[in-house]
Amino acid sequence: MTAARSPLDQSEMAEAQRIVSLVGTAFSGKVVGQHRLRESMLIGLLAGGHLLVESVPGLAKTTAARVIAESIDGGFRRIQCTPDLLPSDILGTQIYEAATNSFVTQLGPVHTNIVLLDEINRSSAKTQSAMLEAMEERQTTIAGVEYPIPEPFLVIATQNPVDQEGTYPLSEAQTDRFMLKEVVDYPSIEDEVEVISRMDAGLYERAHHTDPVVDVNDIRRVQGLVRSVHMDRALIEYASRLVSVTREPERHLPTSTARLIEYGASPRATIAFCRTARALAILRGRTHVLPDDVAQLAHRVLRHRLILGFEAASARITPDVVVDAVLQAVRVP
Repeated sequence: MTAARSPLDQSEMAEAQRIVSLVGTAFSGKVVGQHRLRESMLIGLLAGGHLLVESVPGLAKTTAARVIAESIDGGFRRIQCTPDLLPSDILGTQIYEAATNSFVTQLGPVHTNIVLLDEINRSSAKTQSAMLEAMEERQTTIAGVEYPIPEPFLVIATQNPVDQEGTYPLSEAQTDRFMLKEVVDYPSIEDEVEVISRMDAGLYERAHHTDPVVDVNDIRRVQGLVRSVHMDRALIEYASRLVSVTREPERHLPTSTARLIEYGASPRATIAFCRTARALAILRGRTHVLPDDVAQLAHRVLRHRLILGFEAASARITPDVVVDAVLQAVRVP
């Protein structure tokens, strides 16, 4: 039997707060606004999950991912997904060396700490599925040999919701591997003016690189502390009930809403709730999870796991509308 983890003490919480505060400050110094994206990236990093980001181009997603990676002194690789991208372009392959008359293994760009898969839905289903082992097992297999991926490991995949020409929708199995899905909207007028002001001042040209403020060992230490954040059994049941409503909507939701759902969320959704709620508590300086933590994560945990039918698509009803109904159907403990 595994021994129960000790609760966090004040010194551990203070150290965790110091680390996440430094990374958050480094992010804000290079990226204007995007507070929700920053929070979701940090949650994914601390909870050991992956992030799916939906937004139109030009909203600083690449910059945000690079800043997070550089601020923790971790590796970063950006992969532009295209229809001709091969699994070996991501995972790696064996290359013949004539000088030694032998094959050597060349590891692919996925072997780093933070990977940005730009427009993942432009890659073929074969290439998309090649990421499954890496995302879930934290390793790749090349010529029968397993190669571990360094920790921490965070995959950030982007999708453009506007341009669907030449795209390959992610399968349910692939989207379920992403712990959270964030939807990034256009910046406010104030934030956009600040971006232009920084460009006019030459701030972006003078500072392409972000100096490390912590290192990957610090992040691994905070990841261990996240698992010690207390989450009451009632809150675990609350998360499970939210997921259960999506599986049996006819029992809990109004008929007009229930018929929109074809398939609900898998047990990975409940696991994601528990892991991300603990990470969110750390970000907010608490040693325990509150009901509001679970509720505030509901859209990010569920929106990509709900499969809606034709009626929802024809009426342009988004998963977020359904998640709102799910939250109203479950009593908060």
